[in-house]
Amino acid sequence: MYDPRAFQLDGAVALVAGAGAGIGRAIAVLLCALATGVGWAQDAMAEEPAVGTDARDRSLAYPAGLEAPSIALDELQLRLVPLTAEQIAPLAAAWQDQARTATQAVVDKSLEIRAADEPETEALRQERLELVEERERIFDNFSAVISSLEAKGGDPADVEAMRGYVSAVTRAARSQLTLQEFADSFLDWLISPDGGVKLAIQATVIIAAWFGLLIVARTVRAWVRRAVDRTPSLNNMLSGFLVIVVYWLTIAFGLMIVLAAVGVNITPLFALVGGASFIIAFALQETLGNLAAGLMIMFNRPFDEGDYVQVAGLGGTIKHVSVVSTTVTTPDNQVIVIPNSKVWGDIITNVTASDTRRVDLVFGISYGDSIEKAQAVLEQVIASYPLVLEDPAPNIRVSELGDSSVNFIVRPWVKTADYWTVYWDLHRAVKEAFDANGISIPFPQTDMHLHLVDQDKPTEPKLATLIGGSDTKRPQVETSYASGDGGADEPDEEGGGERG
Repeated sequence: MYDPRAFQLDGAVALVAGAGAGIGRAIAVLLCALATGVGWAQDAMAEEPAVGTDARDRSLAYPAGLEAPSIALDELQLRLVPLTAEQIAPLAAAWQDQARTATQAVVDKSLEIRAADEPETEALRQERLELVEERERIFDNFSAVISSLEAKGGDPADVEAMRGYVSAVTRAARSQLTLQEFADSFLDWLISPDGGVKLAIQATVIIAAWFGLLIVARTVRAWVRRAVDRTPSLNNMLSGFLVIVVYWLTIAFGLMIVLAAVGVNITPLFALVGGASFIIAFALQETLGNLAAGLMIMFNRPFDEGDYVQVAGLGGTIKHVSVVSTTVTTPDNQVIVIPNSKVWGDIITNVTASDTRRVDLVFGISYGDSIEKAQAVLEQVIASYPLVLEDPAPNIRVSELGDSSVNFIVRPWVKTADYWTVYWDLHRAVKEAFDANGISIPFPQTDMHLHLVDQDKPTEPKLATLIGGSDTKRPQVETSYASGDGGADEPDEEGGGERG
């Protein structure tokens, strides 16, 4: 074996052979020491990379036991938490080998069952089911390792290839099942604690939790209803909206908590809702506009349920206000539903918002009647009516000299609830009072004046004058409207000539 230290030592001895004994020995010792140091340095340099590689390999290796097929999924997921992508990558490769081996075992057993006689298949089918369960457990662990590798920045190509392997094997295994194998797998899944039994327990928990959430939500809704009823600053519309919002929020959050508790991953649900929000917002633009207008109505409170309003060209009593529409009942009992965008975008007149209202009336008397007497009669009628308020005082004045009558304005103040009663009763009371005091209420009159036409003048122009002719000359006269239709110089009726 070649040794560089021995070669250097032999060379040094040969060099000092011809030198003096003392100097030769000194030089030889020096060269020997130098050769020995160089050899040690070379050994150290040769050993350093190996030591570093071993240390780095040891730092990148995954902990022992993580590739064991019997390790539980929960334990594996927990032990994967501190590992890096460089450590998980070889572990994923190890689990892929186990997944391949387990799949090969299932395939071999399936081929053995198909080639065996009928009496022997029962035991082989049971063995195959055990192998399938083992393969499913390995695939679950393998999928957990792949997910951890992907989350910690592993090579996307490796992750995609491993996921593709899992999907391909799973699809191929299901497509190659015989009817008997499918029935065996399904029955085994039904009675498996991790299959049908687990699913049945989860479904039972979700259904029971749903009914429990309904009870809890109704209880919370009753509490919120009592709370808003004790808050006088909230109107009926806003309080009803708050109660509904709290009710559905309780159900939504409670359902998410239940799903998370039974092991359902709700993260994709949030992603689905976020992605669908844009589509829903685009498709329901008008509905969302009504929703926004409904919220504005509820928070700004231009009216409340039971108020009489004039809005969107209609007048009626507010019966119900939702987040998208307003229901109005007209005086003739028609129920009209108006979108909130039209309500909020129009002028809103709340008739019943004030406690008092002014009744505006107009009464006319004849020009031949006494204004002072009519004024006194109107003041007496208004003062004697019990529903008219004394404060503010009613206003009675002559307002207009009309074409046929002298008009009085009569403006008493009443409570809002008494408006129409006062309006109708005062019309009748004033008419009766005017009749009793000899005051007439005139109606429009038209004078017709008849003007007689002079019998010596023609009432119709001659036909030749109107349509003309080849042998008839139209007289060129200067028109004057002093006499007749043709003026003072109109043509002579008999001779057709001109008057001098």
